[in-house]
Amino acid sequence: MHIPDGFIDLPTSAAFAALAAGGIAASLKGATKSLDEKTAPLAGLTATFIFAVQMLNFPVAAGTSGHLFGSVLAAVLVGPYVATLALSVVLLLQALLFADGGLTAAGLNVFNLALIGVWVGYGAFLLVKKVLPKNKPSITTAASIAAFISVPAAVVGFLVQYAIGANSTFSVTAVFTGMMGTHLLIGIGEAIITAFAVTAVMASRPDLVYGYRGAKQQLEIRKA
Repeated sequence: MHIPDGFIDLPTSAAFAALAAGGIAASLKGATKSLDEKTAPLAGLTATFIFAVQMLNFPVAAGTSGHLFGSVLAAVLVGPYVATLALSVVLLLQALLFADGGLTAAGLNVFNLALIGVWVGYGAFLLVKKVLPKNKPSITTAASIAAFISVPAAVVGFLVQYAIGANSTFSVTAVFTGMMGTHLLIGIGEAIITAFAVTAVMASRPDLVYGYRGAKQQLEIRKA
């Protein structure tokens, strides 16, 4: 869901670019507290993985395809602050190198995927994790459910932008109808890919998974 140049008018694009810049600045400040010797290497690997996998599309319906957003995957692995920074870098590089999302629309895309996708998704992850058993499979389950939720959440962000400054004659209702059904299917793919990726890291190095560290501490306290 990369918005191209010209789809949203310049005043709206500029306003959301300012909001995105504010979110990035806050994340830079927050990342200084959460970035450690474990998180830093994984952040680079996560950004590289998302950058590569976003270039690959999977079919979701006749004539329609989607790709990984990666918002929740990054947030669960390296934390929401670092995830916001990683996704922002990925989106800007894609716009610069491959014109995947326009430069004038960069703020719109960062707002939807690196802010809404990450923070709504991570909030959903924490809520789901809270009601599940405190074990490793629950981390994967919570991550996959949150990944699904993050996709329509990002779509809602786009719909707000579209309602404010669309350079199009299509109504918001028509765009909502056209996008939401497709992106719910994309959300299923997002959940599956996120589950596989989180499971793989949890199987080899669970100590690296940001979203598991709190659960691990609770397990150790219970055992003691």
